[in-house]
Amino acid sequence: MIQLYNVTKVYSAGVQALVDVTLRIGKAEFVFLVGASGAGKSSFIKLLMREELPTRGQVFVAGKSLIRMKKRDVPFLRRNIGVIFQDFRLLPNRTVYENVAFALRVVEAPTREIPGRVKEVLSLVGLEGKENQMPEYLSGGEQQRVAIARAVVNRPSIVLADEPTGNLDVDMSWEIMKVLSEINKRGTTIIMATHAKDIVDRMRQRVIAIDNGRVVRDEKRGTYLNEG
Repeated sequence: MIQLYNVTKVYSAGVQALVDVTLRIGKAEFVFLVGASGAGKSSFIKLLMREELPTRGQVFVAGKSLIRMKKRDVPFLRRNIGVIFQDFRLLPNRTVYENVAFALRVVEAPTREIPGRVKEVLSLVGLEGKENQMPEYLSGGEQQRVAIARAVVNRPSIVLADEPTGNLDVDMSWEIMKVLSEINKRGTTIIMATHAKDIVDRMRQRVIAIDNGRVVRDEKRGTYLNEG
């Protein structure tokens, strides 16, 4: 599903965001990406979206080299990747329904399919009956659920979540994790960058720890900190 070979990312002024990273993430895995701020987590996610290209090394997603990929093919790659951000990034002047439907319209999904697909994902994230609400009248947890619905409405094989619980309280955070777990059980690969130690420790999924751009730990059922 995802493969990185000897990937190094160097920004201007010689700042190394990632250093010689080699790893593989399989279909339907749930992976926590942990490390201090500035460790390289966001750069890792940007590489998978092809928002950035590595300075050295190779990145493959679904068998396709992102280095050799033509610019015209990037939108097709991104249709297969759902992205969830910490700050929701909803369209403030659109209803819940319109926010989710927008993701389908962007990829020119058949108009007749849109209502059913939106209804399906809103049910998945527990927002039935909220279709006509505006984002400003939703709680933070509800806004993040809308963002998740928008990210998965195209049925991507991969979801990248960058600190999706960072702006939520503990109870809301766990509600979001339940939704992400359900999406993962349906066969979607989830890669979640997080500082939420309690969530990582309790869920015991694969943990990839990055420190100063290097992968320093990769555990199948890991914890936030190395307990060994």
